[in-house]
Amino acid sequence: MKFFLNALLFLAITNLYAQNSIKGTVIDVNTKQGLVYANVYFSEIEKGTSTNENGYFSLENLPSGKHKILVSILGYETKSISVTIPNTTDIEISLTPSAIEMEAIIVSTPFHKLQSENVMKVEHETVKNLKTSGAVSLSDGITNIAGVESITTGLGIGKPVIRGLSSNRVLVYAQGVRMENQQFGDEHGLGLSDSGIESVEVIKGPASLLYGSDALGGVLYLNPEKFAESNTSHADFNGNYFSNTQGFNTNVGYKSSDDHFKFLFRGSLTEHADYKTNTYRVTNTRFKEQDFKAGTGYQNNSFKTEFRYNLNNAKLGIPESIGEQSTLKTPLLPYQNITNHVLSSKSTVFLNNSRLDINLGYIYNDRKEFEEHHHEEDEDEHEEDHEEEILEAALHMKLKTANYDVKYNLPKLGKFETIVGVQGMHQVNTNYGEEQLIPNATTNDVGVLATSHIHFEKYDVQLGARFDNRNIRVDSGLQKDFNSFNGAFGIKTNLFKKVTARVNLATGFRAPNLSELTSDGSHEGTNRYEIGNSNLKSEQNFQTDIALEFKNEHVEFFINGFYNKINNYIFLSPNGEIIDEDPVYTYLQNDANLYGGEIGLHIHPHPLDWLHIESSFETVTGKQTNDSYLPLIPANSLTNILRIEFEKPWLKKGYSFVKLTTTFNQNNISAFETNTVGYSLLSAGVGGSFPLFKNEATVTLSGTNLTNKTYINHLSRLKPDNIFNMGTNINIGLTYNL
Repeated sequence: MKFFLNALLFLAITNLYAQNSIKGTVIDVNTKQGLVYANVYFSEIEKGTSTNENGYFSLENLPSGKHKILVSILGYETKSISVTIPNTTDIEISLTPSAIEMEAIIVSTPFHKLQSENVMKVEHETVKNLKTSGAVSLSDGITNIAGVESITTGLGIGKPVIRGLSSNRVLVYAQGVRMENQQFGDEHGLGLSDSGIESVEVIKGPASLLYGSDALGGVLYLNPEKFAESNTSHADFNGNYFSNTQGFNTNVGYKSSDDHFKFLFRGSLTEHADYKTNTYRVTNTRFKEQDFKAGTGYQNNSFKTEFRYNLNNAKLGIPESIGEQSTLKTPLLPYQNITNHVLSSKSTVFLNNSRLDINLGYIYNDRKEFEEHHHEEDEDEHEEDHEEEILEAALHMKLKTANYDVKYNLPKLGKFETIVGVQGMHQVNTNYGEEQLIPNATTNDVGVLATSHIHFEKYDVQLGARFDNRNIRVDSGLQKDFNSFNGAFGIKTNLFKKVTARVNLATGFRAPNLSELTSDGSHEGTNRYEIGNSNLKSEQNFQTDIALEFKNEHVEFFINGFYNKINNYIFLSPNGEIIDEDPVYTYLQNDANLYGGEIGLHIHPHPLDWLHIESSFETVTGKQTNDSYLPLIPANSLTNILRIEFEKPWLKKGYSFVKLTTTFNQNNISAFETNTVGYSLLSAGVGGSFPLFKNEATVTLSGTNLTNKTYINHLSRLKPDNIFNMGTNINIGLTYNL
């Protein structure tokens, strides 16, 4: 690591004085008129600007070499072109009108391409769009992405499910580093606020080649908000009110950049009372969250670096039964108090036609769980002692994780783009509470990888290989080593002029986590006594994924199918015993198969380009090889959306929508689950931007479950107690740009 840092500094200094720039115009391909406020962005350099009233732009302090420019504006096809700096100094870029939404660069894959250029299918959605649908939290919002659901404990706790897999089988990345926050627990949420997050990317399927162990089921990649464009400043305020919980979230941010230095910060506050169903409030689903994000960066023509910090504190009620009916927002016992610190650095050294990327991260997760204390003595006589006692956490764990990711993008050789890299993690878990669910332990990961994107005339191929080793040392003496080779192969081609086909084959693995290996205690959040199994083997899977897409100026259609075979699938099973009044669950293994997919249709008929009709269906089935079904598999669902976009002299980016989501019966259940009845939920919304005091204001109004339907989602952890999900909720949002 010392060698890499020294090389980084040396290369930055030797190239400091070269000055490269580019200028140009962005025009309409038909009218040849300049396009105002088109976004011009160098994706690898992470530097961009906007065109002026004549379609003109200019950028300075650019590194030498071949770079991609992404040009986008609403109402036109996004265009990606390659330029060579300093050979290219003046350029004209023509865009074609289109009703299709703007494409974005996919950051979670190694070559940073548009999705239309990617060999791997990746879902991309902005947080802004997720919030306009009425999402209360980030974990709630991601369920609007095809193939993604959430295991929920009330409203404040949710964890992502990608095609039936969750917990340690799904990696979460934020600020470019992997999040580690004891994600093994069913009632452990993301530990992240949507404040300061710009977009979400989802890799559905094994991504062990790119991310190592724990990416067996997929990756949820959260892109932080970008810094301000060079020589600009920007401030904004955002507030949302939610009628159902009488709750709110609000945030304020400021960012500024000059030619070399940039910084930003954003603070947010969220509070919600217990959510309300058709007939009652669900006691202790209330929660409070405070979040602060800050970042600073430096960039010249050969080197860029940025440092980001996120502090998130959440007090989350853990619901157990229907009791107190109130709109107070302070959680009752039992509750979690979780503090997450995420510190990351992201640096790039630009060489001639190659670059070195170095990402470093440190995550400090402080998890406390408070519960009622039971006394055999007279509680009235010891009321004072009781009050002091409940201030001490029954379960208190600190998880400290340092990780690194170093990749070298080799010079392009003919048709080959190649990346080699090394990744690793050092993690320490320490207990401080009176109870202990998992022991003090140290985990070390290291992995090496190589992957190539090969460009042929009629098709693109991506392939790669990787080796990983994980070592777990428990203070009590247990030591385990796990290692695995994994590979991936994908091909993308145009079967016809408007039809794109993708086939991806990939293997993945997941080493057993500390909970699965060593648990021995009551897990209050799940009301069960869990016993680990030190003889567990690594899970290993092989997935086949096939995707077909048809796209023209009026219609988009896709069908995506997968088959995922997992050897040594780890699961919890009751053994019939009772300890401390809790049923005993032990960890077992068996081979399993998951299969299913997504189908989608989007119609935007010309000349009615303002009209959008969207429909999507998703399905997944999970079974062990003995034909018994896997637990917590999402029910099949169908979503239909009618959306209208409009512009008025006084209103910009106007929209309205009506959405009907139908979730079908879930009868394919494990031996320890019950059937779930299907339901349909109606949502609607409207919004737009308008000038206010010489600045732009955006107002959104949305409603979810407008018919106040009484229902239970199959992935709700409150389902065994027959507790309903949330009823009608009206969300009003305001964003004001300064």
